Amino acid sequence: MRRVLALAALIVAGPAWAERFQVGSSREHERPSAVATLAQDGDVVEIDAGEYVGDVAVWHQNRLTLRGTGGRAHLKAAGHSAQGKAIWVIKGRGTTVERIEFSGAEVPDGNGAGIRAEGPDLVLRDCYFHDNQNGILGGAGNVLIENSEFARNGSGDGYTHNIYILDHAERFTLRYSYSHHAKVGHNLKSRARENYIQYNRIMDEADGTSSYTIDLPNGGLAYLVGNLIQQGPRTENPVIVSYGAEGLKTPHNALYLVNNTLVNDSDRGVFLRVVEGATRALAVNNLFVGPGQAMNGNVESRNNLSVSDAKLADRVHYDYRLVAGSPAINAGVDPGKADGTSLTPTDQYVHPRQHAPRRPVGAPDVGAYEFDGGARP
Repeated sequence: MRRVLALAALIVAGPAWAERFQVGSSREHERPSAVATLAQDGDVVEIDAGEYVGDVAVWHQNRLTLRGTGGRAHLKAAGHSAQGKAIWVIKGRGTTVERIEFSGAEVPDGNGAGIRAEGPDLVLRDCYFHDNQNGILGGAGNVLIENSEFARNGSGDGYTHNIYILDHAERFTLRYSYSHHAKVGHNLKSRARENYIQYNRIMDEADGTSSYTIDLPNGGLAYLVGNLIQQGPRTENPVIVSYGAEGLKTPHNALYLVNNTLVNDSDRGVFLRVVEGATRALAVNNLFVGPGQAMNGNVESRNNLSVSDAKLADRVHYDYRLVAGSPAINAGVDPGKADGTSLTPTDQYVHPRQHAPRRPVGAPDVGAYEFDGGARP
C-alpha cells in the first residue's frame, strides 16, 4: 500500500512521499536499530536526544536522513558492533547524519568506528565522535563533514585516527569542525583524490599524542585554507602537515596551503612536509608560530610569516586571534586562484564548531584571522 501511495504522489505532485520515523524511549520504535530494516529510500529517521546503549545498525537505504531531535542522540557501543565494523555501517547513497554522538566503538581487528562509511555521498552535520578506535572510517564519492567534533579516537597503534577517509572518496570536505586529541594516530588522515579542508580547528592541545596533525598520504588535489592547526608537546611525530608520505597516487597532485595559523608547541618540528614529485605545492599567507622548520620539500612560498611571538590573543588557551601590534596584520597578499578555484579565504573559524565571515580591511592579514580590534568574530 505504501508503494502505491508513493507512486500516486509522484504522479500527482512530483517527488515520492518520504515517511518520518520517530525513535525514542516513549515512541513506538525505542531504538534506532528497530527502524533500520523498516525505512526505505528517502525516509527521515528522527531520534530523540538520550543514550542508546549497545544499539548498532546497518543502513542500506539511499537518500536517508538520520537526525537527533531535542539535542544529540548518543549511541554508546558498549561492546557491540554492526558487522564487526562500527556502531553504524552506512551502505546507502546520499545519507545525511545530523546531531548524533558516537562513542566506544571497539572491535577485535582494531578498526572499530563510530561510522563505517561504505556508501557514496555521505553528509555529517553537528555530530560528535569520541573515544572510538576510529571516529569515522571509509568514504566514497563526495564526503562532507561540517560543524562536527572528533576527540580522543584511536587505539594507540598509529593506524587508527579521529578522521580516516579512504581512497574510494573522490572529494572530501571538512569545514567548521574541531578535531583534537587523537591517540597516537592522526587528527585527520585522508586519501581522497580531492581535499577541501577549510576553517577548522585541528589540534593536540596540551596533552594530545597524535602523530601528524593532518596527513594527506597519497597527495591529490588539496586546499587547506583558513585553519587553526596546532602540534602539542606530546606529539608522536614532529611533522605537523604531511603531504604524499605514502606515495602520490593520482595524476594531479597539488597542495595549496593558504591563510592558516600553524602553531608548534613542541620543541622541534616541521610545519609542512611535501614529498618530491608533487605537481605544485604553494604556501601563501600562512602564520607559522613556534620552533621548527617552516617547510620541507619543493614548496613555492609567498608571504608566509615565521615568528616565535605572533601576538595572539591567548596562545596558551588556543585563541589565535590577532591583537594589536601583531606582525601578521596587513602583511598578506591576494593569493589569487589555482586550478580554477579562488584561494581567498571567505570565512574564519569560531569556537566551538562555527564560523563567521572574514572581512579584510586594507591588505589581508597573514594567518587564519583578520584583526578585528579585539572583538570576537
